[in-house]
This record gives sequence, C-alpha cells and structure tokens, in this order.
Amino acid sequence: MTPPAGASEEHGIPVFRILHVSTGNVCRSPITERLTRHALVARLGDERAGGLVVESAGTWGHEGAPMEEHAAEVLLEYGADPSGFLGRELLDEHVIRADLVLTATRDHRAQVISMGHSAGLRTFTLKEFTRLVRAIDPATLPGPDADGGVVGRARALVRAAAALRGWLLAPSAEADEVYDPYGAPITYFRSVGEEINAALDPVVTALTGVPART
Repeated sequence: MTPPAGASEEHGIPVFRILHVSTGNVCRSPITERLTRHALVARLGDERAGGLVVESAGTWGHEGAPMEEHAAEVLLEYGADPSGFLGRELLDEHVIRADLVLTATRDHRAQVISMGHSAGLRTFTLKEFTRLVRAIDPATLPGPDADGGVVGRARALVRAAAALRGWLLAPSAEADEVYDPYGAPITYFRSVGEEINAALDPVVTALTGVPART
C-alpha cells in the first residue's frame, strides 16, 4: 500500500523530509542538500536535526554518479561535507515521501507537480520558498520545543507558505531561478553556492526557530 503523500516516519518516529530537486543531481541539488544539512546541524545539533531529513534527486538524474568536483569544492569551502554522495533520478516514491520539495527552477517545480501525489501544496522553488517564509511571522509558528518539535514547526511552515503563494509573487520569472553551473568554471560554482546559501539561511531559520550565528 502506498503511504499518503508527505506522511513521513522512521521507526515510528515522525520526521520531516526535505527534497531538493535539480536536473542532473550532480551540481545544484547536491550543493543545496549538503548546505541544508550543515546548517541544520549547526543550529540544532546532530540529535535534534535528525528529525529533519534532507535528500535530493534530479529530473534527469545521473543515477549513482558523484557530484561534480567543483560542487564538492564549494561545499568544503562552506565547511559542509560532500562525501558519500551519489546522484539519483527523481522517482514517484521520492515525491510521495517528501514533506517539502524545493527545486532549483520553475521548470523543475512544474515537473514535480506534474507527477501528482498532491505535490502542489508542498513544492516550491528554493527562492520562492525563501520569499514566502520571509513574510511569515515566526510568532505564528509552533516553537521548536513545543509538542511536535521541529517536525511540527516545519509542517506548519509549509502550510503557511502555501497559503501565501498567490499573494506574494516574484518580481520576475528569473527571480525564482537558480541557474545550472554544469560545465562552468569554479568561479561560477562559487557564485551559485553563494546564491543557494543566501536563500537557505532564512529557510533554515524559519524551520528551526534558531538564527544563524554571526
């Protein structure tokens, strides 16, 4: 039997699954996945961050492929861990299990939503989700120490962002895009890494209720 879309548990313990999606799953989504994990552990510590599971896949994913060397280098520069990564092709089961899908581009978002599984209300581009969570009053979300913990807070955040989507539009289509650095020099990968990291910071703060250390 297929579990309900977005229903996530591991060993009977509730978890919140974040799925990052790009094209090949060797550049943008690996960077985003590993930067998200790094930021969550930095804010919450290993034990509490365990309730937030971060994965990635590609709409034309290179199954079993390592991430691009420049992507790994960018992650190391941020102190994140690139080791052990293997690319994945996006499958129905990934979308079914995800509580939040964050895509690199609007086209990726459309492809995820077209797969069905009631994905529309939990699928956003990364930059779109950043824009929406900036507009949400943190006081309206459950505290990370309330019943449900960070998992409950994360689920409430997604519902609040989905409710705002039609009211807070991007100034342009390009504003919601993270462009593909595949085949580009390391300098371009660094600029994409900076773009992704800047977009992730308010998202991780909203998910955890813990701001980044300055």
